[in-house]
Amino acid sequence: MNFDTPLDRNLANGVAGQLSSTAVSPQAAAPGDTVDPAYRAKATEAAVKFESFFIGHMLHQMRDGTRALAADDSPSKDRINQDMLDMADNLVADQLAGKRAFGVADAILRQLLPAAPAATAATNYFPEKVSESQNLAKSLPQSLNQQQ
Repeated sequence: MNFDTPLDRNLANGVAGQLSSTAVSPQAAAPGDTVDPAYRAKATEAAVKFESFFIGHMLHQMRDGTRALAADDSPSKDRINQDMLDMADNLVADQLAGKRAFGVADAILRQLLPAAPAATAATNYFPEKVSESQNLAKSLPQSLNQQQ
């Protein structure tokens, strides 16, 4: 096949887990971390690829379920655009995995890489969640006192 643009090449290779155009950036090492940066980068890439594969497979199963439950005259039963929909599912899976939307890659990395110090471990993976929970913890005693 002859492709004229990089986008065409990426679409032709749109298989979930191959990260066609998604850049994978490894997590920053915590102070005192002894993990080899090359190992960290490979582990991060593998974890994100697995998350992409997982999301892609889930999207394919959801589409198959929708097709199986659809009425006979439903557009979902039409298999004309199935290849394009599969490709779109794979590209969506790659993008979601690149953003670590499901947290599967983070869970794998927590198992593959040694534990970081307790204070920085949670902030490396979910810094916005930590600040939200800290704010909630500070406001909770005040709201309880106001109710009494």
